[in-house]
Amino acid sequence: MNFTRWSARLPGTQRRAAARTEQTASPDRRGEGSVPAARVEQLTDESPSVPAVDELRVREVLDRAPSLVALVHGPDHRIAYVNDAYTTAFGVRPLGECAREALPELDALGLFPLLDQVQRSGKPRTVKSRKAPDGRSYTFTCTPVAQGDGKGGSDGRGVLVFATDVTDHAEAAERLRASERRQRETAVTLQRSLLPQELEEPDDLRIAATYHPGGTEAAVGGDWYDVITLGGGRTALVIGDVMGRGVRAAAVMGQLRTAVRAYARLDLPPHEVLQLLDGLAAEIDANQIATCAYAIHDPNEGKLIYSSAGHLPILVRDENGTVLRAEEPTGPPLGTGGWMHTSGSIPLAPGSTAVLYTDGLVERRDADLDEGIAALERALAGATGTPQVVCDRLVRSAGVTPDHDDDVAVLVLQHPARTGAAGELFRNAALELLGGVEAAPRARAFASGVLTSWRFPADLHDLGVLATSELVANSLQHGTPPMRLRLRRTDRRLIIEVTDGDDHLPRRRRAEPGDESGRGIAIVATIASNWGCRRTPGGGKAVWCEFALPRTQTT
Repeated sequence: MNFTRWSARLPGTQRRAAARTEQTASPDRRGEGSVPAARVEQLTDESPSVPAVDELRVREVLDRAPSLVALVHGPDHRIAYVNDAYTTAFGVRPLGECAREALPELDALGLFPLLDQVQRSGKPRTVKSRKAPDGRSYTFTCTPVAQGDGKGGSDGRGVLVFATDVTDHAEAAERLRASERRQRETAVTLQRSLLPQELEEPDDLRIAATYHPGGTEAAVGGDWYDVITLGGGRTALVIGDVMGRGVRAAAVMGQLRTAVRAYARLDLPPHEVLQLLDGLAAEIDANQIATCAYAIHDPNEGKLIYSSAGHLPILVRDENGTVLRAEEPTGPPLGTGGWMHTSGSIPLAPGSTAVLYTDGLVERRDADLDEGIAALERALAGATGTPQVVCDRLVRSAGVTPDHDDDVAVLVLQHPARTGAAGELFRNAALELLGGVEAAPRARAFASGVLTSWRFPADLHDLGVLATSELVANSLQHGTPPMRLRLRRTDRRLIIEVTDGDDHLPRRRRAEPGDESGRGIAIVATIASNWGCRRTPGGGKAVWCEFALPRTQTT
Protein backbone atom coordinates (compact mmCIF):
# COMPACT_ATOMS: atom_id res chain seq x y z
CA MET A 1 0.00 0.00 0.00
CA ASN A 2 1.34 3.43 -0.96
CA PHE A 3 1.14 5.36 2.33
CA THR A 4 2.03 8.64 0.58
CA ARG A 5 -1.13 8.40 -1.50
CA TRP A 6 -3.19 8.16 1.72
CA SER A 7 -1.21 10.65 3.74
CA ALA A 8 -1.63 13.45 1.22
CA ARG A 9 -5.13 14.12 2.55
CA LEU A 10 -4.31 13.95 6.27
CA PRO A 11 -5.14 17.14 8.20
CA GLY A 12 -2.36 19.75 7.93
CA THR A 13 -0.18 18.03 5.32
CA GLN A 14 -1.38 20.09 2.36
CA ARG A 15 -0.94 23.34 4.27
CA ARG A 16 2.64 22.48 5.23
CA ALA A 17 3.48 21.31 1.69
CA ALA A 18 2.18 24.57 0.21
CA ALA A 19 4.27 26.55 2.66
CA ARG A 20 7.41 24.68 1.69
CA THR A 21 6.69 25.17 -2.05
CA GLU A 22 6.17 28.90 -1.59
CA GLN A 23 9.41 29.19 0.36
CA THR A 24 11.38 27.31 -2.37
CA ALA A 25 9.91 29.35 -5.23
CA SER A 26 10.75 32.70 -3.58
CA PRO A 27 14.34 33.92 -4.25
CA ASP A 28 16.50 34.91 -1.34
CA ARG A 29 16.32 38.68 -1.22
CA ARG A 30 19.47 40.34 0.05
CA GLY A 31 18.85 43.99 -0.36
CA GLU A 32 18.85 47.01 1.78
CA GLY A 33 16.61 46.58 4.74
CA SER A 34 16.39 42.85 4.25
CA VAL A 35 17.58 40.21 6.70
CA PRO A 36 19.16 37.06 5.29
CA ALA A 37 17.72 33.77 6.51
CA ALA A 38 19.57 32.32 9.46
CA ARG A 39 21.71 29.30 8.70
CA VAL A 40 23.14 26.86 11.14
CA GLU A 41 26.28 24.89 10.29
CA GLN A 42 27.60 21.97 12.25
CA LEU A 43 31.02 23.08 13.49
CA THR A 44 31.52 20.40 16.12
CA ASP A 45 31.23 16.64 16.50
CA GLU A 46 27.95 16.98 18.40
CA SER A 47 24.77 15.25 17.11
CA PRO A 48 22.88 17.22 14.47
CA SER A 49 19.84 19.20 15.57
CA VAL A 50 16.47 17.44 15.66
CA PRO A 51 14.69 18.30 12.41
CA ALA A 52 11.63 20.54 12.54
CA VAL A 53 8.21 18.94 12.10
CA ASP A 54 7.76 20.61 8.70
CA GLU A 55 10.95 18.89 7.50
CA LEU A 56 9.51 15.43 8.30
CA ARG A 57 7.22 13.35 6.19
CA VAL A 58 3.83 12.51 7.68
CA ARG A 59 4.82 8.92 8.27
CA GLU A 60 7.91 9.97 10.21
CA VAL A 61 5.77 12.27 12.36
CA LEU A 62 3.29 9.51 13.15
CA ASP A 63 6.09 7.00 13.83
CA ARG A 64 7.49 9.35 16.46
CA ALA A 65 4.11 10.12 18.06
CA PRO A 66 3.65 8.61 21.56
CA SER A 67 -0.03 7.99 20.83
CA LEU A 68 -1.23 4.85 19.06
CA VAL A 69 -2.01 5.40 15.36
CA ALA A 70 -3.47 2.97 12.81
CA LEU A 71 -4.81 3.56 9.30
CA VAL A 72 -7.37 1.23 7.76
CA HIS A 73 -9.07 1.50 4.38
CA GLY A 74 -11.88 0.04 2.37
CA PRO A 75 -15.17 -1.49 3.43
CA ASP A 76 -13.44 -4.36 5.23
CA HIS A 77 -10.99 -2.01 6.98
CA ARG A 78 -7.71 -3.45 5.71
CA ILE A 79 -4.58 -2.31 7.53
CA ALA A 80 -2.60 0.37 5.70
CA TYR A 81 -0.37 1.50 8.55
CA VAL A 82 0.34 1.17 12.28
CA ASN A 83 2.92 3.30 14.06
CA ASP A 84 5.66 2.21 16.45
CA ALA A 85 3.62 3.04 19.59
CA TYR A 86 0.79 0.82 18.34
CA THR A 87 3.19 -2.04 17.65
CA THR A 88 4.75 -1.63 21.11
CA ALA A 89 1.33 -1.81 22.76
CA PHE A 90 -0.26 -4.65 20.79
CA GLY A 91 2.51 -6.26 18.76
CA VAL A 92 3.33 -6.36 15.06
CA ARG A 93 0.30 -6.16 12.78
CA PRO A 94 0.47 -7.38 9.14
CA LEU A 95 -0.27 -4.70 6.54
CA GLY A 96 -2.98 -5.40 3.99
CA GLU A 97 -4.89 -7.80 6.26
CA CYS A 98 -8.51 -7.37 7.26
CA ALA A 99 -8.61 -5.48 10.55
CA ARG A 100 -11.29 -7.71 12.08
CA GLU A 101 -8.78 -10.59 12.12
CA ALA A 102 -5.51 -8.64 12.31
CA LEU A 103 -6.57 -6.06 14.94
CA PRO A 104 -8.47 -8.13 17.53
CA GLU A 105 -7.94 -5.42 20.14
CA LEU A 106 -10.24 -3.08 18.21
CA ASP A 107 -12.86 -5.81 18.03
CA ALA A 108 -12.59 -6.38 21.81
CA LEU A 109 -13.13 -2.65 22.31
CA GLY A 110 -16.22 -2.68 20.05
CA LEU A 111 -14.77 -0.10 17.64
CA PHE A 112 -15.69 -1.68 14.30
CA PRO A 113 -19.28 -0.33 14.27
CA LEU A 114 -17.73 3.08 14.93
CA LEU A 115 -15.30 2.63 12.00
CA ASP A 116 -18.24 1.74 9.73
CA GLN A 117 -20.14 4.83 10.89
CA VAL A 118 -17.16 7.14 10.32
CA GLN A 119 -16.55 5.68 6.84
CA ARG A 120 -20.20 6.10 5.84
CA SER A 121 -20.76 9.58 7.31
CA GLY A 122 -17.36 11.09 6.64
CA LYS A 123 -17.44 12.63 10.13
CA PRO A 124 -14.98 11.98 12.96
CA ARG A 125 -16.12 10.24 16.12
CA THR A 126 -14.56 9.86 19.57
CA VAL A 127 -15.08 7.33 22.35
CA LYS A 128 -13.62 8.09 25.76
CA SER A 129 -11.67 5.95 28.17
CA ARG A 130 -12.11 2.38 27.03
CA LYS A 131 -10.00 -0.32 28.61
CA ALA A 132 -8.01 -2.35 26.09
CA PRO A 133 -6.88 -6.00 26.40
CA ASP A 134 -3.45 -4.79 27.54
CA GLY A 135 -5.12 -3.43 30.69
CA ARG A 136 -4.62 0.21 29.82
CA SER A 137 -7.32 2.76 29.01
CA TYR A 138 -7.41 4.74 25.78
CA THR A 139 -9.52 7.48 24.25
CA PHE A 140 -10.05 6.70 20.55
CA THR A 141 -10.63 9.28 17.84
CA CYS A 142 -11.58 7.92 14.41
CA THR A 143 -11.12 10.40 11.55
CA PRO A 144 -12.06 9.82 7.89
CA VAL A 145 -9.31 10.23 5.25
CA ALA A 146 -9.52 10.02 1.42
CA GLN A 147 -7.24 9.26 -1.52
CA GLY A 148 -4.75 11.86 -2.70
CA ASP A 149 -6.56 12.31 -6.04
CA GLY A 150 -9.73 13.33 -4.20
CA LYS A 151 -11.99 10.91 -6.09
CA GLY A 152 -13.54 9.25 -3.06
CA GLY A 153 -15.59 6.10 -3.63
CA SER A 154 -15.89 3.03 -1.42
CA ASP A 155 -12.30 2.02 -2.07
CA GLY A 156 -11.05 5.56 -1.60
CA ARG A 157 -12.11 6.09 2.00
CA GLY A 158 -10.04 5.18 4.99
CA VAL A 159 -10.18 5.77 8.74
CA LEU A 160 -7.31 7.04 10.85
CA VAL A 161 -7.52 5.56 14.35
CA PHE A 162 -5.80 7.74 16.93
CA ALA A 163 -5.62 6.39 20.52
CA THR A 164 -4.41 8.41 23.50
CA ASP A 165 -3.35 6.58 26.65
CA VAL A 166 -5.55 7.93 29.46
CA THR A 167 -4.88 5.19 31.99
CA ASP A 168 -3.67 7.58 34.68
CA HIS A 169 -6.70 9.82 34.19
CA ALA A 170 -9.07 6.86 34.17
CA GLU A 171 -7.56 5.43 37.35
CA ALA A 172 -7.73 8.83 39.04
CA ALA A 173 -11.36 9.20 37.98
CA GLU A 174 -12.17 5.73 39.29
CA ARG A 175 -10.48 6.52 42.61
CA LEU A 176 -12.58 9.68 42.80
CA ARG A 177 -15.77 7.76 42.02
CA ALA A 178 -14.89 5.13 44.61
CA SER A 179 -14.28 7.86 47.18
CA GLU A 180 -17.61 9.45 46.34
CA ARG A 181 -19.34 6.07 46.64
CA ARG A 182 -17.78 5.52 50.06
CA GLN A 183 -18.82 9.00 51.19
CA ARG A 184 -22.35 8.42 49.95
CA GLU A 185 -22.54 5.02 51.67
CA THR A 186 -21.31 6.67 54.86
CA ALA A 187 -23.92 9.42 54.57
CA VAL A 188 -26.71 6.91 53.85
CA THR A 189 -25.66 4.77 56.80
CA LEU A 190 -25.52 7.81 59.08
CA GLN A 191 -28.86 9.07 57.77
CA ARG A 192 -30.64 5.76 58.32
CA SER A 193 -29.10 5.30 61.77
CA LEU A 194 -30.41 8.71 62.84
CA LEU A 195 -33.96 8.00 61.66
CA PRO A 196 -36.34 6.06 63.96
CA GLN A 197 -35.52 2.38 63.74
CA GLU A 198 -39.06 1.61 64.89
CA LEU A 199 -41.93 4.07 64.97
CA GLU A 200 -43.70 4.60 68.26
CA GLU A 201 -47.25 3.20 68.17
CA PRO A 202 -49.88 5.59 69.55
CA ASP A 203 -53.13 4.09 70.82
CA ASP A 204 -55.39 6.11 68.55
CA LEU A 205 -53.35 6.26 65.33
CA ARG A 206 -51.95 3.84 62.80
CA ILE A 207 -48.70 5.08 61.28
CA ALA A 208 -46.21 4.13 58.57
CA ALA A 209 -43.19 5.95 57.13
CA THR A 210 -40.60 5.47 54.42
CA TYR A 211 -37.28 7.02 53.44
CA HIS A 212 -35.67 6.80 49.99
CA PRO A 213 -32.16 8.24 49.57
CA GLY A 214 -31.33 10.00 46.31
CA GLY A 215 -29.72 8.06 43.46
CA THR A 216 -26.01 7.40 43.06
CA GLU A 217 -25.54 10.74 41.28
CA ALA A 218 -27.14 12.68 44.15
CA ALA A 219 -25.60 13.10 47.57
CA VAL A 220 -27.76 12.13 50.53
CA GLY A 221 -29.72 14.98 52.06
CA GLY A 222 -31.07 15.59 55.55
CA ASP A 223 -34.70 14.42 55.38
CA TRP A 224 -36.20 13.07 58.60
CA TYR A 225 -39.45 12.14 60.30
CA ASP A 226 -40.48 11.13 63.80
CA VAL A 227 -43.43 10.03 65.93
CA ILE A 228 -43.45 10.99 69.62
CA THR A 229 -46.09 9.85 72.12
CA LEU A 230 -46.70 12.71 74.53
CA GLY A 231 -48.85 10.93 77.07
CA GLY A 232 -52.49 11.55 77.87
CA GLY A 233 -53.41 10.05 74.48
CA ARG A 234 -51.67 12.80 72.49
CA THR A 235 -49.09 12.24 69.74
CA ALA A 236 -46.53 14.54 68.10
CA LEU A 237 -45.66 14.04 64.42
CA VAL A 238 -42.60 15.59 62.79
CA ILE A 239 -41.29 15.89 59.23
CA GLY A 240 -38.20 17.91 58.28
CA ASP A 241 -35.59 18.55 55.62
CA VAL A 242 -32.10 19.97 56.16
CA MET A 243 -30.88 21.92 53.14
CA GLY A 244 -27.61 20.61 51.78
CA ARG A 245 -26.09 17.23 51.04
CA GLY A 246 -23.81 14.60 52.46
CA VAL A 247 -22.61 13.72 55.92
CA ARG A 248 -22.87 17.30 57.19
CA ALA A 249 -26.59 17.54 56.35
CA ALA A 250 -27.24 14.14 57.95
CA ALA A 251 -25.38 15.18 61.11
CA VAL A 252 -27.35 18.43 61.41
CA MET A 253 -30.54 16.43 60.87
CA GLY A 254 -29.62 14.12 63.75
CA GLN A 255 -29.09 17.07 66.09
CA LEU A 256 -32.40 18.66 65.13
CA ARG A 257 -34.30 15.41 65.51
CA THR A 258 -32.85 14.88 68.99
CA ALA A 259 -33.75 18.45 69.95
CA VAL A 260 -37.33 18.03 68.69
CA ARG A 261 -37.78 14.96 70.89
CA ALA A 262 -36.45 16.85 73.91
CA TYR A 263 -38.68 19.89 73.28
CA ALA A 264 -41.69 17.64 72.66
CA ARG A 265 -41.37 16.24 76.19
CA LEU A 266 -42.12 19.73 77.46
CA ASP A 267 -45.58 19.28 75.89
CA LEU A 268 -45.52 22.75 74.37
CA PRO A 269 -47.76 24.02 71.56
CA PRO A 270 -46.32 23.36 68.06
CA HIS A 271 -45.30 26.97 67.40
CA GLU A 272 -43.34 27.15 70.66
CA VAL A 273 -41.46 23.97 69.76
CA LEU A 274 -40.49 25.47 66.40
CA GLN A 275 -39.49 28.70 68.09
CA LEU A 276 -37.03 26.83 70.29
CA LEU A 277 -35.83 24.76 67.35
CA ASP A 278 -35.23 27.88 65.26
CA GLY A 279 -32.77 29.26 67.80
CA LEU A 280 -30.98 25.95 68.09
CA ALA A 281 -30.66 25.55 64.32
CA ALA A 282 -28.85 28.89 64.10
CA GLU A 283 -26.42 27.77 66.81
CA ILE A 284 -25.73 24.39 65.16
CA ASP A 285 -24.76 25.94 61.82
CA ALA A 286 -25.59 29.51 60.87
CA ASN A 287 -25.04 28.69 57.19
CA GLN A 288 -27.42 25.73 57.07
CA ILE A 289 -31.18 26.04 57.25
CA ALA A 290 -33.93 23.45 57.50
CA THR A 291 -37.66 23.19 56.98
CA CYS A 292 -39.88 21.44 59.50
CA ALA A 293 -43.55 20.76 60.23
CA TYR A 294 -44.56 19.80 63.77
CA ALA A 295 -48.09 18.60 64.52
CA ILE A 296 -49.94 17.29 67.58
CA HIS A 297 -52.92 14.95 67.46
CA ASP A 298 -55.36 14.88 70.37
CA PRO A 299 -58.08 12.24 69.91
CA ASN A 300 -60.45 14.30 72.04
CA GLU A 301 -60.28 17.25 69.68
CA GLY A 302 -60.52 15.47 66.31
CA LYS A 303 -57.91 17.65 64.58
CA LEU A 304 -54.22 18.21 64.02
CA ILE A 305 -52.70 21.29 65.66
CA TYR A 306 -49.60 22.15 63.63
CA SER A 307 -46.95 24.74 62.92
CA SER A 308 -44.68 24.92 59.87
CA ALA A 309 -41.24 26.42 59.37
CA GLY A 310 -41.05 26.76 55.59
CA HIS A 311 -42.25 23.18 55.04
CA LEU A 312 -44.74 21.83 52.51
CA PRO A 313 -48.41 21.69 53.55
CA ILE A 314 -49.87 18.67 55.35
CA LEU A 315 -52.55 16.84 53.33
CA VAL A 316 -55.58 15.17 54.95
CA ARG A 317 -58.03 12.83 53.20
CA ASP A 318 -61.36 12.42 55.00
CA GLU A 319 -63.42 9.23 55.00
CA ASN A 320 -65.28 10.39 51.86
CA GLY A 321 -62.08 10.82 49.83
CA THR A 322 -61.99 14.62 49.95
CA VAL A 323 -58.44 15.96 50.36
CA LEU A 324 -57.77 19.08 52.43
CA ARG A 325 -54.52 21.05 52.32
CA ALA A 326 -53.20 22.72 55.46
CA GLU A 327 -52.44 26.29 54.48
CA GLU A 328 -51.38 29.08 56.79
CA PRO A 329 -49.69 29.66 59.11
CA THR A 330 -46.26 28.97 57.63
CA GLY A 331 -43.12 30.73 58.80
CA PRO A 332 -39.63 30.84 57.29
CA PRO A 333 -37.23 27.88 57.57
CA LEU A 334 -35.40 27.08 60.79
CA GLY A 335 -32.16 28.94 61.34
CA THR A 336 -33.28 32.23 59.81
CA GLY A 337 -34.33 33.80 63.16
CA GLY A 338 -36.42 36.88 63.83
CA TRP A 339 -39.80 35.25 63.23
CA MET A 340 -42.64 34.45 65.62
CA HIS A 341 -44.18 31.15 64.57
CA THR A 342 -47.89 30.48 65.04
CA SER A 343 -50.05 27.36 65.16
CA GLY A 344 -52.95 26.35 62.94
CA SER A 345 -55.29 23.36 62.76
CA ILE A 346 -56.76 20.96 60.22
CA PRO A 347 -59.56 18.41 60.87
CA LEU A 348 -58.56 14.78 61.43
CA ALA A 349 -61.80 13.00 62.24
CA PRO A 350 -62.10 9.20 62.57
CA GLY A 351 -61.64 7.61 59.15
CA SER A 352 -59.16 10.28 58.00
CA THR A 353 -55.63 9.86 56.62
CA ALA A 354 -52.92 12.53 56.85
CA VAL A 355 -49.66 12.74 54.89
CA LEU A 356 -46.49 14.61 55.84
CA TYR A 357 -43.71 14.59 53.23
CA THR A 358 -40.52 16.26 52.01
CA ASP A 359 -40.01 18.11 48.72
CA GLY A 360 -38.33 15.16 47.00
CA LEU A 361 -41.78 13.58 46.64
CA VAL A 362 -43.37 16.47 44.73
CA GLU A 363 -40.64 18.74 43.36
CA ARG A 364 -39.39 18.27 39.79
CA ARG A 365 -37.00 20.42 37.78
CA ASP A 366 -39.35 20.63 34.80
CA ALA A 367 -42.58 21.37 36.69
CA ASP A 368 -43.98 23.88 39.16
CA LEU A 369 -44.04 22.81 42.82
CA ASP A 370 -47.81 23.39 43.06
CA GLU A 371 -48.31 20.92 40.22
CA GLY A 372 -46.44 18.28 42.21
CA ILE A 373 -48.55 18.92 45.31
CA ALA A 374 -51.75 18.80 43.22
CA ALA A 375 -50.66 15.46 41.76
CA LEU A 376 -50.03 14.15 45.29
CA GLU A 377 -53.52 15.29 46.31
CA ARG A 378 -55.04 13.32 43.42
CA ALA A 379 -53.04 10.24 44.34
CA LEU A 380 -54.07 10.54 48.00
CA ALA A 381 -57.75 10.93 47.08
CA GLY A 382 -57.75 7.42 45.62
CA ALA A 383 -55.38 5.82 48.10
CA THR A 384 -56.99 3.35 50.50
CA GLY A 385 -55.72 0.55 52.70
CA THR A 386 -53.27 0.48 55.57
CA PRO A 387 -50.84 3.38 56.14
CA GLN A 388 -48.00 1.32 54.63
CA VAL A 389 -50.06 0.58 51.51
CA VAL A 390 -50.93 4.27 51.17
CA CYS A 391 -47.29 5.24 51.72
CA ASP A 392 -46.02 2.88 49.01
CA ARG A 393 -48.73 3.96 46.59
CA LEU A 394 -47.89 7.65 46.97
CA VAL A 395 -44.20 6.99 46.38
CA ARG A 396 -44.97 4.98 43.23
CA SER A 397 -47.40 7.58 41.90
CA ALA A 398 -44.70 10.25 42.28
CA GLY A 399 -42.33 8.22 40.11
CA VAL A 400 -39.68 7.80 42.80
CA THR A 401 -37.04 5.32 41.56
CA PRO A 402 -33.66 4.17 42.93
CA ASP A 403 -31.93 6.83 40.77
CA HIS A 404 -34.21 9.65 41.97
CA ASP A 405 -32.36 12.98 42.16
CA ASP A 406 -33.43 13.85 45.73
CA ASP A 407 -34.17 12.24 49.07
CA VAL A 408 -37.79 11.40 49.86
CA ALA A 409 -39.37 11.02 53.31
CA VAL A 410 -43.08 10.27 53.77
CA LEU A 411 -45.08 9.88 56.99
CA VAL A 412 -48.67 8.56 56.75
CA LEU A 413 -51.06 8.43 59.71
CA GLN A 414 -54.62 7.23 59.97
CA HIS A 415 -57.24 7.92 62.62
CA PRO A 416 -59.36 4.76 62.27
CA ALA A 417 -63.13 4.84 62.53
CA ARG A 418 -63.75 2.08 65.07
CA THR A 419 -67.08 0.30 65.36
CA GLY A 420 -68.36 -2.87 66.99
CA ALA A 421 -66.00 -4.69 69.34
CA ALA A 422 -63.13 -2.35 68.46
CA GLY A 423 -65.31 0.63 69.29
CA GLU A 424 -65.98 -0.76 72.75
CA LEU A 425 -62.24 -0.56 73.52
CA PHE A 426 -62.12 3.20 72.78
CA ARG A 427 -64.53 5.10 75.00
CA ASN A 428 -64.80 8.64 76.37
CA ALA A 429 -66.71 10.15 79.30
CA ALA A 430 -66.63 13.75 80.55
CA LEU A 431 -68.10 15.76 83.44
CA GLU A 432 -68.23 19.51 83.94
CA LEU A 433 -67.08 20.30 87.52
CA LEU A 434 -69.60 22.81 88.76
CA GLY A 435 -70.20 24.13 92.27
CA GLY A 436 -67.85 24.22 95.22
CA VAL A 437 -66.65 21.48 97.52
CA GLU A 438 -69.50 19.18 96.42
CA ALA A 439 -67.79 18.84 93.02
CA ALA A 440 -65.23 16.43 94.49
CA PRO A 441 -67.64 13.71 95.69
CA ARG A 442 -69.67 14.11 92.49
CA ALA A 443 -66.49 13.55 90.44
CA ARG A 444 -65.61 10.42 92.46
CA ALA A 445 -69.10 8.99 91.96
CA PHE A 446 -68.96 9.75 88.24
CA ALA A 447 -65.56 8.08 87.85
CA SER A 448 -66.66 5.03 89.81
CA GLY A 449 -69.74 4.56 87.65
CA VAL A 450 -67.84 4.95 84.39
CA LEU A 451 -65.03 2.58 85.37
CA THR A 452 -67.57 0.01 86.52
CA SER A 453 -69.40 0.23 83.18
CA TRP A 454 -66.09 -0.30 81.40
CA ARG A 455 -65.71 -3.54 83.41
CA PHE A 456 -62.30 -2.78 84.86
CA PRO A 457 -61.00 -5.07 87.62
CA ALA A 458 -61.53 -3.90 91.21
CA ASP A 459 -57.92 -2.82 91.87
CA LEU A 460 -57.76 -0.70 88.71
CA HIS A 461 -61.20 0.69 89.49
CA ASP A 462 -60.07 1.82 92.94
CA LEU A 463 -56.83 3.33 91.67
CA GLY A 464 -58.74 5.24 89.01
CA VAL A 465 -61.18 6.65 91.52
CA LEU A 466 -58.32 7.67 93.84
CA ALA A 467 -56.43 9.42 91.03
CA THR A 468 -59.62 11.21 89.99
CA SER A 469 -60.18 12.42 93.53
CA GLU A 470 -56.63 13.80 93.89
CA LEU A 471 -56.60 15.56 90.50
CA VAL A 472 -60.00 17.14 91.07
CA ALA A 473 -59.07 18.23 94.60
CA ASN A 474 -55.86 19.81 93.27
CA SER A 475 -57.82 21.69 90.61
CA LEU A 476 -60.45 22.87 93.07
CA GLN A 477 -57.78 24.17 95.44
CA HIS A 478 -55.37 25.79 93.00
CA GLY A 479 -57.30 26.24 89.75
CA THR A 480 -60.06 28.46 88.46
CA PRO A 481 -63.27 27.70 86.51
CA PRO A 482 -64.17 26.33 84.06
CA MET A 483 -63.17 22.86 85.28
CA ARG A 484 -63.72 19.56 83.55
CA LEU A 485 -63.04 15.89 84.21
CA ARG A 486 -62.45 13.57 81.26
CA LEU A 487 -61.92 9.80 81.33
CA ARG A 488 -60.74 7.92 78.25
CA ARG A 489 -59.92 4.31 77.64
CA THR A 490 -58.02 2.83 74.70
CA ASP A 491 -57.06 -0.72 73.95
CA ARG A 492 -53.97 -0.27 76.12
CA ARG A 493 -54.55 2.32 78.84
CA LEU A 494 -56.92 4.34 81.02
CA ILE A 495 -56.40 8.11 80.87
CA ILE A 496 -57.76 10.56 83.46
CA GLU A 497 -57.50 14.29 82.75
CA VAL A 498 -58.68 17.40 84.61
CA THR A 499 -58.62 20.86 83.00
CA ASP A 500 -59.17 24.28 84.56
CA GLY A 501 -58.72 27.94 83.71
CA ASP A 502 -55.48 28.60 85.63
CA ASP A 503 -52.23 28.26 83.64
CA HIS A 504 -49.99 27.57 86.68
CA LEU A 505 -48.54 24.09 86.15
CA PRO A 506 -48.29 21.84 89.21
CA ARG A 507 -45.06 20.08 90.02
CA ARG A 508 -44.27 17.10 92.13
CA ARG A 509 -42.61 17.97 95.42
CA ARG A 510 -41.85 16.28 98.68
CA ALA A 511 -44.37 17.25 101.36
CA GLU A 512 -43.05 17.65 104.87
CA PRO A 513 -45.02 16.11 107.80
CA GLY A 514 -46.46 19.48 108.79
CA ASP A 515 -47.51 20.55 105.28
CA GLU A 516 -51.23 20.68 104.55
CA SER A 517 -50.74 20.44 100.75
CA GLY A 518 -48.36 18.97 98.21
CA ARG A 519 -49.37 15.33 98.56
CA GLY A 520 -51.95 15.03 95.77
CA ILE A 521 -49.59 15.04 92.77
CA ALA A 522 -47.14 12.83 94.69
CA ILE A 523 -49.89 10.25 95.23
CA VAL A 524 -50.92 10.37 91.57
CA ALA A 525 -47.30 10.00 90.41
CA THR A 526 -46.88 7.00 92.70
CA ILE A 527 -49.97 5.00 91.71
CA ALA A 528 -50.16 5.87 87.97
CA SER A 529 -48.02 4.54 85.12
CA ASN A 530 -47.37 8.08 83.94
CA TRP A 531 -48.53 11.63 84.59
CA GLY A 532 -48.00 15.10 83.20
CA CYS A 533 -49.39 18.57 82.66
CA ARG A 534 -49.53 21.15 79.89
CA ARG A 535 -50.98 24.54 79.09
CA THR A 536 -54.08 24.49 76.92
CA PRO A 537 -54.83 26.76 73.92
CA GLY A 538 -56.60 29.91 74.99
CA GLY A 539 -55.30 29.74 78.57
CA GLY A 540 -55.59 27.25 81.37
CA LYS A 541 -53.95 23.88 81.94
CA ALA A 542 -54.58 20.15 81.79
CA VAL A 543 -53.24 17.67 84.35
CA TRP A 544 -53.45 14.01 83.41
CA CYS A 545 -52.38 10.53 84.46
CA GLU A 546 -52.65 7.13 82.83
CA PHE A 547 -52.78 3.50 83.88
CA ALA A 548 -51.66 0.58 81.73
CA LEU A 549 -54.47 -1.93 81.29
CA PRO A 550 -53.98 -5.56 82.23
CA ARG A 551 -53.44 -7.79 79.22
CA THR A 552 -56.87 -9.35 79.66
CA GLN A 553 -58.43 -5.91 79.32
CA THR A 554 -56.86 -5.22 75.93
CA THR A 555 -58.45 -8.17 74.12
